[in-house]
Amino acid sequence: MTVLVTGGAGFIGSHAVQRLLAEGHKVVAIDNLFRGHRKPMELLAERHPGRLMFEQCDIADAGRIGELLVEHAVDTVMHFAAKAYVGESVDDPIDYYENNTAGSISLLKACDASGVERFVFSSTAATYGEPPDHMVPIPEDCPKEPINPYGYSKLVFERVLQDWAHARKQAGRPVAFAALRYFNVAGSDRTGLLGEDHTPETHLIPVILQAAMGTRSHIAIFGTDYPTPDGTCQRDYVHVEDLIDAHVRVMEALKPGDDRRYNIGIGRPYSVREVVDAAKRVTGVDFEVREAERRPGDPARLYADPSRIRSELGWEAQVTDLDEIIASAWNWMRKHPKGYSS
Repeated sequence: MTVLVTGGAGFIGSHAVQRLLAEGHKVVAIDNLFRGHRKPMELLAERHPGRLMFEQCDIADAGRIGELLVEHAVDTVMHFAAKAYVGESVDDPIDYYENNTAGSISLLKACDASGVERFVFSSTAATYGEPPDHMVPIPEDCPKEPINPYGYSKLVFERVLQDWAHARKQAGRPVAFAALRYFNVAGSDRTGLLGEDHTPETHLIPVILQAAMGTRSHIAIFGTDYPTPDGTCQRDYVHVEDLIDAHVRVMEALKPGDDRRYNIGIGRPYSVREVVDAAKRVTGVDFEVREAERRPGDPARLYADPSRIRSELGWEAQVTDLDEIIASAWNWMRKHPKGYSS
């Protein structure tokens, strides 16, 4: 296949590019480099000469994307490009709808005009909002009630994809799409080539590892009185390589007319305190941990019911040990203390 990967220079997108190239696919990667990095594209191009074409391009540039789709005869799109900071989306919702929703529609217009057959969308568990206790672990049919613009910006585009696919089917030109709702993506490429490099960094595991490296003075646990075994919030941490494996599995399974929605997670929660303790074991560093008040809008427990993708496609996470997930991130971070600029 020839696959267009949007957000290809980002954390998740670069891991997707790596896997697709390893499996022999031709990849066209685009990224506006607002938060992505050119370096992983250079590293991957060196290892797969002639099969990766990278261009700095925004998903809103439908004209240029259309040219790329036709020029490279792209048949499949993996769409990762998005802004993904919940707090930022609350502060600047228009920007999030412009980028994540309107920008994605521009991309889809180009795909529609260019004969793309399969579209795999990077959605989010934020589409569920705060599910009631009786719907945790969270199944795909859990009510969608996002509590922030980021979650809504993704949910709206899921509906756009659904309506687009329906219209194409009615017109006798069926396409296939899937929306994959991620939980907490963590870890890094276990060969050590690629890693997670965000500015600012907000994800729990890299924040903790920054404290272990000494680039952050301490970490804070927000809330220690939740109704969980150790009083701290519980989340589902899926290794980035498992996440990409799910994308590839879905891409290969899609048939004309398909409309698929899957949760991608390991199906069991780890608490904030468990993550902290695991990081101390992995790094051997006893960094400072402070306890703080709860943050508004932090549910006690959020984790996936991934049984649908397991039953339909046979996918399940392979890296489920928390120490192994953290070790893969630590391996890259300690060798790249300043991220890709190291």
